[in-house]
Amino acid sequence: MSRVRADKLVDRAGTGAVELTQGATLPSGKTISGSGTIAVNSSGTAAGLSGSPDITVNNITGVAATFTGVVTYEDVTNIDSVGVVTARSGLNVVGGGATITGVTTSLSGLNVVGGGATITGVTTFFNDIRVKGVIENVSAATTFYDANTKVVLELDLSASTTYSYAMGAFNIGIVSFKNMPADAQGGATVTVLFTQASATTGGVGNTTFGVGLGTACTVIPNVGGAAQTGISTRAFVGAGATFVGLSTTPGDKEFVSFFVHYNGGTNTDANSYDIFVTKNGQFRPSVVGV
Repeated sequence: MSRVRADKLVDRAGTGAVELTQGATLPSGKTISGSGTIAVNSSGTAAGLSGSPDITVNNITGVAATFTGVVTYEDVTNIDSVGVVTARSGLNVVGGGATITGVTTSLSGLNVVGGGATITGVTTFFNDIRVKGVIENVSAATTFYDANTKVVLELDLSASTTYSYAMGAFNIGIVSFKNMPADAQGGATVTVLFTQASATTGGVGNTTFGVGLGTACTVIPNVGGAAQTGISTRAFVGAGATFVGLSTTPGDKEFVSFFVHYNGGTNTDANSYDIFVTKNGQFRPSVVGV
């Protein structure tokens, strides 16, 4: 076996690299080192790079990558996933906020430190939810006449659970709870801040049994993301009461809260829904103060 001993190898002209026509074999335990670079071939491809060695590099630029083990990385600028992202130990957002659209299931928690979180769709948390500084979205309730010319107060649960409404010169005939989730057993609390009409002499309101709030209700279930046909029912009131009525004093403000419970039964059956209504009312300016 021939052996060549040399400190440096160059081509015949003394100006370029030598060519290993039949390749080269690097014995086990030996390495290639230096401050230059390794050009695999002129096309710039990996040329069959394979095996299971540890590779340490500075930057990697490519079109796609497949990893079958655990990947650990830090300081990533952007992550664009076209599939499912599974965070087994939770999701921690320290700035910029989080926007999540679709079905969300959190097994170990979701922590958003800065920027806020916007979540649209069905969300399930299996641990405690602790939120600081919650500001509720207060929407203006809307009314319309039904086919029997009754005034319907519509409360859309998919838009808000807190509403405000200024009473006009008419009574509310029906309270409608639109988009009540009915895919699984659950409940929703809806609160309405009523302001009695100050321009109406003596005030107006639902002050008799026939037109009391909760006397007539409609539940419009939402199943699979779609609103279903409305279901007529009525609400439960506290012991000793037959209805919940509003003040007749102009300018009074009153909180009326409804709790809508779906028991998980047939979502088109009125017996699957219970509505409870309470009132805390006749708020007016104190005699002392500004």
